Amino acid sequence: MSRNKLTIYNTLSSKKEIFTPIYEDFVGMYVCGPTVYSNVHLGNCRTFISFDMVYRYLLHLGYKVRYIRNITDVGHITTDTNDEVDRIGEQAKLEKMEPMEIAQKYTVYFHQIMEQFNNLSPSIEPTATGHIIEQIEWIKEILNNGFAYEINGSVYFDVLKFNDSYNYGILSGRKIEDLLSGTRDLDGQDEKRNPLDFALWKNASPEHIMKWSSPWGMGFPGWHLECTAMSSKYLGNEFDIHGGGMDLKFPHHECEIAQSTSANGKTPVQYWMHANMLTLNGKKMSKSTGNTLNPDELFSGKNQLLDKAFQPMVVRFFMLQAHYSSILDFTSEALQASEKGFNKLMEAIKTINLLPFSEKSSVDVKSLVDKFFSAMNDDFNTPILIAHLFDAVKIINSVKDGKEFLTQNDLLFLKENVECFVYNVLGLKTNQDEQNNNKLNEVMDLIIDLRKKARDSKDWPLSDFIRDRLVQVGITIKDNKESTSWI
Repeated sequence: MSRNKLTIYNTLSSKKEIFTPIYEDFVGMYVCGPTVYSNVHLGNCRTFISFDMVYRYLLHLGYKVRYIRNITDVGHITTDTNDEVDRIGEQAKLEKMEPMEIAQKYTVYFHQIMEQFNNLSPSIEPTATGHIIEQIEWIKEILNNGFAYEINGSVYFDVLKFNDSYNYGILSGRKIEDLLSGTRDLDGQDEKRNPLDFALWKNASPEHIMKWSSPWGMGFPGWHLECTAMSSKYLGNEFDIHGGGMDLKFPHHECEIAQSTSANGKTPVQYWMHANMLTLNGKKMSKSTGNTLNPDELFSGKNQLLDKAFQPMVVRFFMLQAHYSSILDFTSEALQASEKGFNKLMEAIKTINLLPFSEKSSVDVKSLVDKFFSAMNDDFNTPILIAHLFDAVKIINSVKDGKEFLTQNDLLFLKENVECFVYNVLGLKTNQDEQNNNKLNEVMDLIIDLRKKARDSKDWPLSDFIRDRLVQVGITIKDNKESTSWI
């Protein structure tokens, strides 16, 4: 299965490394999930599609994978100024709902979109609110080790104290001196020892809705803490892969490392992976400028930014045509090109089931399939894999045209591996429109057969009734001497 050849670009070391899990045959993977205060956007979708592909390939290699992807339903996100902003609370006020109604509403929407993109469900999907006790226990441990301090009912992580013993910046490559020189005095931060310190627990004001009891008073956990608490609970203090969007590398993932190291004395993750951002028509996606698109608008075509609607599988295929770590630009032209490629690939898979086989093969199929594995073993290089899949498409069409020949065994081997990498690894499936058309074709075959039986038995009223009812829904029956068709 080529397991020992898998390499992963590790953000921690800034190089590709041979993947060796902590426990043989088992992989623990944690991916930062959505903050459920609004509709999931396409940038998030790309991250989750990328790690769904990683999950699928690890399963394909025969690993038992425990995939954890959290739901952030507390909503306290750290801004560039290191402030905590309650996104869910703000949205609850706007929509005049309870915060947990907002969390539930957008969690359901997130799951619906992931299903449309054909993402596999994670092994466990824990929520931040379901792990308050675990987060409090982590804070106690960090306090006991001297890397945090409590003031006015809030607890802050002491970045400078941590950096004296370890390296704050080990993941992002940032230097503490540069970070300090880039800070400025901000209102509301005077209780911190320095502006780089981040909240482990925040004291809640009386009007704050989402708050819990703690040894330091009523409050709520800091954003960074939930991932540390949940990843360690389900994967242990050391695990294999931690993934997320590139925007989370600093400060979120940097703070995760600091929290874990301050409590356990060692870094928690072997391989850090980051999916890159999306742009739209060459510009950064931004709600403030209107240059943004949610999945529903993309699927329905009800937007002013693209020329037409695109099916979820076409969008997934488009995303996988770029490496997960590269910036990807959404444009109508690029999506339309992907649509053509996707349809060509799916047509070839249908064709392979109809191909004749020969006594000898004129193509080395095993060598081609080896290239499928080589591409994916090279840091999950899906664009190269897709290029090799189109090499297979050429072979399939050449066999159909009688220009190449395959034995029965080679034909079955090619079919098995093409379908496996397309369906199981890339996670593609037949477009919903095509699935619906196939179902309609089957239904119409049945209706035409029933009408033929009515005509053969000279039941003209029933025959005419079937024809007229079909006309009412926009379907016209055409009879000729040999057969009956419909449009």
